[in-house]
Amino acid sequence: MAEGFAKEILGDQWRVASAGIETHGLNPRAVKVMAEKQIDISKNKSKLIDPQYLKTSDLVVTLCGDARDRCPVTPSTVQKLHWPLPDPAQAQGTETEVMQVFRNVRDEIERRIEQLKKE
Repeated sequence: MAEGFAKEILGDQWRVASAGIETHGLNPRAVKVMAEKQIDISKNKSKLIDPQYLKTSDLVVTLCGDARDRCPVTPSTVQKLHWPLPDPAQAQGTETEVMQVFRNVRDEIERRIEQLKKE
């Protein structure tokens, strides 16, 4: 979701890539809630973090759980932000409740990326 919003909101001035500490595949619920915002992430792939790519980055944003602590070491020149959002893939409850968690996280990611653009 973050990659989809970042590309949409930040545009071509930013080089945007998304990766995780593990690959789990693309979550169909994430695809669905992003489609509600007219952003198609259905062709995105779950990728592992590339430590070399991190070294050439200006900003690394970690999301959810222990990603910040498990992210590979980056040079001190790389700005790091951690957005401690719940992992919607771990949400439990009815389908309606789980989808609401996905929407809440989606909306918070969108808000934070809009804020990044202003800075």
